[in-house]
Amino acid sequence: MTTITHSASYSGRLFCSPLKVFSSAWNQRTLILRLARREIEARYRGSVLGIAWSLIVPLVLLAVYTFVFSIIFKARWDMPIEGEGAFAGKGVFALVLFTGLILFNVFAECVTRAPSLMLDRPGYIKKVVFPLETFAWVTVVVALFNAAVSSAALLIGYLLLVGLPPLSALTFPLMVIPLVLLALGLTWFLSSVGVYLRDMQQFVPVLVTIAMFMSPIFYPKEALPPAALALTELNPLAVVIEAGRWTLFPGELPDWTVLTLHFFLAWLVAWLGFMWFNKTRKGFADVV
Repeated sequence: MTTITHSASYSGRLFCSPLKVFSSAWNQRTLILRLARREIEARYRGSVLGIAWSLIVPLVLLAVYTFVFSIIFKARWDMPIEGEGAFAGKGVFALVLFTGLILFNVFAECVTRAPSLMLDRPGYIKKVVFPLETFAWVTVVVALFNAAVSSAALLIGYLLLVGLPPLSALTFPLMVIPLVLLALGLTWFLSSVGVYLRDMQQFVPVLVTIAMFMSPIFYPKEALPPAALALTELNPLAVVIEAGRWTLFPGELPDWTVLTLHFFLAWLVAWLGFMWFNKTRKGFADVV
């Protein structure tokens, strides 16, 4: 039987420990994993291909993006792979593109769903002791599952087109940590605001689309003019995507100082979002 820890005791409290972001998830880990598994199964229940859709959809989008950007717009990356010189083949271009999409989609999937996260679960809101904050973690776990499936496809493509990944590829999963914390904080904030302001369901997907094209996913950041490049350096998504890509192409370790800074900034966003959510959740039942 799943144990649900009473969470209403800090629901109206403004401040809490930054560690509460993690401890709340650890205390509810069984519930989070069970809800995430249920959501994954429900998403593909009744479909002929089932869970294979989690791989098919990003591959189809990858094929479209690769055609548009590498053939029509003739975007190229001249990034050396150790021992093989520069590459610009469309197959490897697709891998570079896919790497950025995997990281971005972890963030985008969570944030896009955030405004309706509470509105879709009115029954849980009326349960006083139910830990509503766990739904943000459930969304993250589902996004990470989809990212893991896509990463498996990326690895297969890498083995076929490039060969064995460099040792620096072992650090690739670490790139997801700042994204998870950033997505968590925004999910808590947007899911709360979305209860009171329904327009967020229309507004947030537009912002996510803008963020996708403002991040160096379809193009190298070096292709940007100096003024735009300065703004890209302030984009946390751009920093993580670039670092993740370079662990595979050409195979270099990330700048740990920069990533550590982004980790703590993302943790701050998660902490603020967590406190905001628990401060405002007491009015959910009245609105829903």
